[in-house]
Amino acid sequence: MDQITRAKTLGFSAERLGRIDAHLKRYVDAGKFPMAQFVLARQGQVVHQSVVGQQDPERGIALAENTVFRIYSMTKPVTSVALMTLVEEGLIALDDTVAKYIPEWRDLGVYSAGIGPYLTTPPARPMQVVDLLRHTSGLTYGFQNRTNVDAAYRKAKVELMHGGTDLEGMIGQLAKIPLEFSPGEAWNYSVSTDVVGYLVQKVAGKPLDEVFAERIFQPLKMADTGFHVREDQRSRFAACYDAVPGGRPKLQDDPQASPYLAPPSLLSGGGGLVSTAADYMRFANMLVNGGELEGARILAPKTIRLMAANHLPGGQDLTQMSRSLFSESTNAGVGFGLGFAVVFDPPQTLLPSSKGEFYWGGMASTAFWVDPVEEVTAVFMTQLIPSSTWPIRRELRTLTYAALMETNG
Repeated sequence: MDQITRAKTLGFSAERLGRIDAHLKRYVDAGKFPMAQFVLARQGQVVHQSVVGQQDPERGIALAENTVFRIYSMTKPVTSVALMTLVEEGLIALDDTVAKYIPEWRDLGVYSAGIGPYLTTPPARPMQVVDLLRHTSGLTYGFQNRTNVDAAYRKAKVELMHGGTDLEGMIGQLAKIPLEFSPGEAWNYSVSTDVVGYLVQKVAGKPLDEVFAERIFQPLKMADTGFHVREDQRSRFAACYDAVPGGRPKLQDDPQASPYLAPPSLLSGGGGLVSTAADYMRFANMLVNGGELEGARILAPKTIRLMAANHLPGGQDLTQMSRSLFSESTNAGVGFGLGFAVVFDPPQTLLPSSKGEFYWGGMASTAFWVDPVEEVTAVFMTQLIPSSTWPIRRELRTLTYAALMETNG
């Protein structure tokens, strides 16, 4: 089946899909992105793929369909799925207190004043497992540079994946730093999903990378996804760049001298994975298909629907609850589920979207979304830090749905 026929069969205009190629080429030709790969599927079938630019511009190596990327926070949905497999087995519950599994956190207080020792007040209620999944835990990220708690994270090097501590050590560091707010009081992007990874590891009784392999990667045939770049993947590993205001991006991580070439000290469930567009598309297609792909059942349909519901207290959206939003996206009409953002009021987003669509992205501008209504999945890969540099994620949604001619809702 040729590309035009496939697009038409799946309800898309091939001509309009071609706008995506042109749009990404403009970004790359202007030096705004070093490379760009976009894969779009419907009903599990690839409708369109764009591959533009160079995997390693310093050495003139072209981008390929199987290039390996740092996906940073697109690791979070994987970790969340791993935890939910344990929930389905009755080994852990969403309303369990986190202190049940991390006793040294039982007396964590909420920051009041000081730079160490800290003045704290008791939280209004204990932190629960659900708070970690939806980022209402009171934890934070050091790179946000907003508060004294953030500064304490930086000083302790809590988020250091290479050359620092391991997951056990990270939990010990966090036991000495107060919470930013009482659990459930606000939404704050944080190391919460790294803590989810620790819970997965502890409850499953084996290292996080083994749990991922056994419960997700092997069943879904995600052979190129893991916590480091294997020897056989090195020739396919992309360069990563920092955005430079008013200038061309600057090399941030050389793929031939990267710390990702060796296993990390910290198995970061919040941001440690590398993957390919094809691998991550298999993960997204499992989600859109209700937890199953090609006979491999990862989660039950009801569990996927639970994860893709808005879990923010009082049905609020991110604009109402967030202490820290740093992407290029607006978040009106968008809540947060168990591992990803969830659209619950499409008109408020000012984008063509579906109620129940869910998504997330990574620090190097990667992104994915899952639209259960239209049975659409999409994966975007590049390597440019930070993700707020260009509004590519919103633009790709607009371009995609402008090409969708036969809709389900």
